[in-house]
Amino acid sequence: MSHFWSESVHKLNPYVPGEQPKQQNLTKLNTNENPYGPSPKVLDILHHEAGNDLRLYPDPNCDELKSCIAEYYNINNDQVFVGNGSDEVLAHTFQGLLKHNKPLLFPDITYSFYPVYCGLYDIHHQTIPLNAEFELNIADYNQPNGGIIFPNPNAPTGVGLSLQKVEALLKQNTDSVVVIDEAYIDFGGESAVALINRYPNLLVIQTLSKSRSLAGLRVGFAMGHPDLISGLERVKNSFNSYPLGRLAIKGGVAAIQDDEYFDTTRNKIINTRTLLSQNLATLGFEILPSQANFIFVKHPGYDALTLSQELRKESIIVRHFNHSRINQYLRISIGSEPECAQLRDVLQSIVG
Repeated sequence: MSHFWSESVHKLNPYVPGEQPKQQNLTKLNTNENPYGPSPKVLDILHHEAGNDLRLYPDPNCDELKSCIAEYYNINNDQVFVGNGSDEVLAHTFQGLLKHNKPLLFPDITYSFYPVYCGLYDIHHQTIPLNAEFELNIADYNQPNGGIIFPNPNAPTGVGLSLQKVEALLKQNTDSVVVIDEAYIDFGGESAVALINRYPNLLVIQTLSKSRSLAGLRVGFAMGHPDLISGLERVKNSFNSYPLGRLAIKGGVAAIQDDEYFDTTRNKIINTRTLLSQNLATLGFEILPSQANFIFVKHPGYDALTLSQELRKESIIVRHFNHSRINQYLRISIGSEPECAQLRDVLQSIVG
């Protein structure tokens, strides 16, 4: 029945998310989900709010959540935009701020949704190769462009860019929007939020899916100059006036306000990441320096796809990317300490 599709649909190459298997009793280390549940305060507020008021529409402006984010980051409410997960925020950003006559620039190894958005919105783009260490070289972006976007830390590598280098990039690129996708910033990176009042072309996008354990609630947000935010609001209100439900708004507020739980769980993940990296290094793995809640590894003596298949036989799933530069790497989400110990033991039996 594809003859009913619009012509543009035939040209799309949709994003392929990490596997969400139906099989039970898997150790799931493939989609960078937080191994620890949401803050108990989030669960309490969701229980309280799951009542008769769900018959009512939510606040289309999400003012309570915007105010909470603004207070947390010491910015103004009109510098905050919220959406149904950071993927929706990114989609509106691509359509509203990054579609111009000059090409959009982003790394060759990066979040694989970026070229999908370019296809969906017919955005001319150019990929800039990371160096041999999978680092972003800001000098490579000193060229005419219709915008720049990259994750920091990068995905799927986990390699971060210092705030000093982010600012140097902003100084050399003042005529187009620079988007920093900070989905994993809370696990060791330096947020560029501190720069948004100095650089009106900077947009920082974050999510509550990773460090706040709310991947199932879908809350993302952007922070930047009010003019950028206003552009995003125009796109959003031409698409869906109610992107966040009542539970997502209340849950998002509760998650941001529980800083103690946030610090406790993210520090557990950082410590487990360090221990797992050390353990895998003793098994001969090469591990990129990670500032995310995952590590990117390869073993010089074993094919990555074969390793992932052997892990699957032992009920452990990790992510393998079929990209020429990284097809010998595995991306491994940082699970709980027992999950990572299980992974270590299985890998030891395979490569040891």
